[in-house]
Amino acid sequence: MTVTESEATAPWTGDTAGAVEGTRREPSPSRLSVADVLTLGNAACGFASVYFITVAVLVPYLTEGESAGSVRQGAATAVLLMLMAALFDVCDGLVARRFRSSGMGAELDNLSDLISFGLAPAYFVVVWGLVNEYDQALVAGAAVAVVLAGLLRLARFSCTTMQDGMFQGMPIPFAALTVVSVVLLQLPAPLTLLAVVGVAWLMVSRVQYPKPTGKLAVATIAWAAVNIGCLAAWATNLAGAEALLVTGCALQVSLAAGLPLFAAGRRVNAMRYRRSA
Repeated sequence: MTVTESEATAPWTGDTAGAVEGTRREPSPSRLSVADVLTLGNAACGFASVYFITVAVLVPYLTEGESAGSVRQGAATAVLLMLMAALFDVCDGLVARRFRSSGMGAELDNLSDLISFGLAPAYFVVVWGLVNEYDQALVAGAAVAVVLAGLLRLARFSCTTMQDGMFQGMPIPFAALTVVSVVLLQLPAPLTLLAVVGVAWLMVSRVQYPKPTGKLAVATIAWAAVNIGCLAAWATNLAGAEALLVTGCALQVSLAAGLPLFAAGRRVNAMRYRRSA
């Protein structure tokens, strides 16, 4: 997530006239930083994902003008773009911490996340329901739950101070990839929709997830790269790619369930260390 560093010692703009000596100035919201450009890349990937879901999955289904292979490639491209958006999201936070963001960095980040990890996966769920001809009321309800939970998650993140190294609730990029993984597993419709609503609940819950910083950030980027490889293999219909994709999606869902246990274990170890110190 983009971090706005309001304690930067140097002014963001060159105009220092009238500044009181010894005071610190907020970064100007009228100028983009490198972190902001990465955040905009996140938003662009989210929009492109929605575009590919529409033109390569929904339109072929409505017109019956494309082969199954083309639809598979379109779906893989849409999910790949969500993964790229997640990579941009991780990288903009790292860059903002190392250098700094502009005055509108945090707002840009939340808006971009809502597009890439709120709207795009919810739309993916809706199109999946249409293509498979499931009950549209139930599908739409699950999709709305994803969007609203993502919106509430981002709003709460903006106004809540959490302990270092932890998120309260499942981070929205991780939730988006988990929702897509659940859909790609091709489980029975009731189980898929129940899992999607469960992910939405985890976003607004008090369950704690570790922040992707340090070694965990490197592991997150590596995991995204592995998933991109799995999607590329599936899109080109390579031998064994279907099993590889299912394995990757199952691991993503397992991580979504297992990371809170990891975070809880780390808290317990920290408490034991403090007591023994």
